[in-house]
Amino acid sequence: MHPSRDPAGPGQESVWDYPRPPSAEVTPRRVVVEVAGRVVASTDRAVRVCETSHPPVYYVPRDDVADGVLERAGGGSWCEWKGQATYWDVVVDGRRLPAVAWSYEDPAPGYEQLRGAVAFYPGRVDRALVDGEQARPQPGEFYGGWITDEVVGPFKGEPGTWGW
Repeated sequence: MHPSRDPAGPGQESVWDYPRPPSAEVTPRRVVVEVAGRVVASTDRAVRVCETSHPPVYYVPRDDVADGVLERAGGGSWCEWKGQATYWDVVVDGRRLPAVAWSYEDPAPGYEQLRGAVAFYPGRVDRALVDGEQARPQPGEFYGGWITDEVVGPFKGEPGTWGW
């Protein structure tokens, strides 16, 4: 059973209006990720993935990720829509943040534009910004959505949402 929607105000989107399967569209919004005072990713051509009940996830083209900060992490996961995920550690000035990012190296049909792009968990980095606004992490350890003032929930990952 799905919960009642939070009311959307002017300029806001409800995650309950997002599609399933998810959409994946390039956005000109400025997406910046910082670790230890260093910009590790900055782009105005991220792929914004929106899925019912989830805040957007921003995938940064690998060319817009700082050289040498990503190191392959162990493990992986499977998305029914996008395919096999690869996990990445971020290493900055000797500081290793494990499993901070993920990618789809060989994405499923329909999600080819994610090839060569990396998504970062906003709660596992120091700063995750969308047009200068600090994104808040989607609840739950598994999900990587970026909550900004423009999106309203409730969001998958909050207590009691496993069956959504």
